[in-house]
Amino acid sequence: MNIVFDFAGVLFTWQPPALLARLLPDHVASPEAALALVETFFEGYRGDWGEFDRGTIAPGPLAERIARRTGIALSDVRRVIDAVPRELVPIDATVALVRRLQAQGHALFFLSNMPAPYADHLDAEHLFIGLFRAGVYSGRAGLIKPEPAIFAHAERVFGIDAGQTLFIDDVAHNAEAARGAGWHAIHFIDAGQCEAALVDAGLLPAG
Repeated sequence: MNIVFDFAGVLFTWQPPALLARLLPDHVASPEAALALVETFFEGYRGDWGEFDRGTIAPGPLAERIARRTGIALSDVRRVIDAVPRELVPIDATVALVRRLQAQGHALFFLSNMPAPYADHLDAEHLFIGLFRAGVYSGRAGLIKPEPAIFAHAERVFGIDAGQTLFIDDVAHNAEAARGAGWHAIHFIDAGQCEAALVDAGLLPAG
């Protein structure tokens, strides 16, 4: 079986409410305010942030757009954008799953909505990415999940068959899009739940 991992939220921590609360405390008076600001700042990873993921806008112009539509000082917006790569810390339990799956002989790949500057950081900092045979970053492909085209692109790049491929993503609509492309999918909640699903699918031994 080909197994394709998402990165942020699956293999790397991604907690935007905590990030914004720490870097923009004047704009975050409560947990509810933090959640609202996440939606405003990142636009559900659509809008201008989606274009950043796609690779069609650079960090500088992105910061200017976010500052204009949110009223947050440009310097503060830039600080958030620059801080994101350091927020992406490996999740040890999921990395351990990757190593176990590789030991079982599965072909491992990754498919991540990730701007090119962040992808460059991850590739330079984390040797375990070498466990994957290949990967697609949205910012380098010019495509983003959940668009059907990115799954077709990944199939071509990886040389895989959709029916023999399992996708693991923490975003439900991305997992559903993978199913729509003919892939199998697991909606990732945490490493324990994912491991149980992999065992149930016969891709890992129990225990």
